[in-house]
Amino acid sequence: MQMDNSNITDRLALLVLDMQPTFMNAIQWQTDYVRRITFAITAARIFGIRIFFTEQVPEKLGHTDPSLLTAAGEGVEVFAKTAFSALRDDRVAEYIEKNNIEHLLVTGIEVPICVYQTCTDALAQDIDVTLLTDCVAGRRAEDCNSVVDTFRSTGIHCMPAETIFYSILGNTTHPLFKNFTKEVKKFF
Repeated sequence: MQMDNSNITDRLALLVLDMQPTFMNAIQWQTDYVRRITFAITAARIFGIRIFFTEQVPEKLGHTDPSLLTAAGEGVEVFAKTAFSALRDDRVAEYIEKNNIEHLLVTGIEVPICVYQTCTDALAQDIDVTLLTDCVAGRRAEDCNSVVDTFRSTGIHCMPAETIFYSILGNTTHPLFKNFTKEVKKFF
């Protein structure tokens, strides 16, 4: 994905979907998966990209993994939702509109349900979507693979987080290059 780096971070947001214990416990390789999402959150913070979270019916299913909220820092928005698609929640839609978000970097659980519906709703609303493929999961790998294959044919960009963040950098002369690569070495 070739990116025009001029003010791109002003139009981007990292969306972390439903990283709640109830869902996380059903995911294989949970520790690696949380580490990869933590990397995406850390990278987004370095670049000044907005980060926001959703929680599916948190009063019944629990709240977001605290380590991810800590990585995101103070004042991060967390939206409780009942719809599977984050974009069908009025507060999320208002947040996207108010912040002029034109492109979502999507992470979270579960690819065949909430991730799928959120991404397709975003496209329908003319919001560009990049699925960070190493930062999404579901209970069954074959279901996730089917969804990702479908996304590729619909215009959703499907790339690993590191690829996207290096694309934002563009080259080694970017002022954030050293800070970013220092973080890369911690995670990879």
